Amino acid sequence: MNQVDVVGAGGIGCAVGYALCSAGVRVTFIDTDEEKLDWGRSHGVCVDQRPALSAEFITFESWAPSSRKPVLLCTKCYVNPTVLARFPSDGRLIPIQNGFDRSLDDRRPFLEGIASFVSECTPGQTHTRITRAGRLHLGVRKGDGAPNRSSALQKDLGELAAQLRTAPFQVQVVPDILPYKHTKLMYNAAIGPVAAAAGLDNGQLLAVPQARRWFFGLLQENYRILIAAGVALGKVGPFHPDTVHRILRHTSLTRMLSWAFYPTLRRTYCSMNADLLKGQTEIDCYNGYLIDLARNCPCPLNQRVYKMIKRMERDRIHPNVRMLDQMNDEQFRPLVDEVAP
Repeated sequence: MNQVDVVGAGGIGCAVGYALCSAGVRVTFIDTDEEKLDWGRSHGVCVDQRPALSAEFITFESWAPSSRKPVLLCTKCYVNPTVLARFPSDGRLIPIQNGFDRSLDDRRPFLEGIASFVSECTPGQTHTRITRAGRLHLGVRKGDGAPNRSSALQKDLGELAAQLRTAPFQVQVVPDILPYKHTKLMYNAAIGPVAAAAGLDNGQLLAVPQARRWFFGLLQENYRILIAAGVALGKVGPFHPDTVHRILRHTSLTRMLSWAFYPTLRRTYCSMNADLLKGQTEIDCYNGYLIDLARNCPCPLNQRVYKMIKRMERDRIHPNVRMLDQMNDEQFRPLVDEVAP
């Protein structure tokens, strides 16, 4: 991979793009934020205190994707339809996104990444900070696509992993990306809606009792949905999801889990917070996806937070801790108490 387009110059896009720049790859960043693009043209892209590196920065409107050049898709999932509308059918798309977007299914098989590290960009800049250490898992999203693509995908996977070997995060190549992506969803769909509704950063989820109970309750419900659907889960973070589930079944061990999660969540932000006031979040690709997956498996907590976030989107309700009271009314308090120690 001598040239790569990175669509989305946010935290993940800048972190991965920076690592590719440092490996000698010609990277073009594509974004809609003119202020950020101007900053990148003047200062380059940088991660933490590492030296800035030069790259090309262009607007989405002027971007002309080519089937010859891989594209890292590092945007929010709700941007995907706009990207795919101008993307060639034989293009080499590599999503690195948290949510599940059904519109990508027809493009399988393709390479995909899922990040367990957190990278937060300074507003209006292409300077990002790694606020939580972790890994970028890279693998193939399998499907019914043409078999002759397999060797090309494996070649791209090997090259991309090699070029990222000096990245400011660990890289792990996996045979199937979905177990890791589903595990990350299990966490994101518990953290995102609660932190966003209440206006909390991720670490505060464990400090505010009501938020903590919803967080643990959703973790339990998300795990049950995924297992009932026959989904394989991988290890992302300090514990395998099976271990998290066992711990949450014992009240005496829950404090231990809180202390294990806290270092990975403190000082990290919830990206859904800012999206609420714009009237569009990734809730459909998080909890909405789980609700669809649940089918006959009860999922009252997911349904509750999904409806809450959709109402906040529609009415432009500002995130605030009082929203937890509305989530935790008389009908739902027993349900949360049942699953959240």
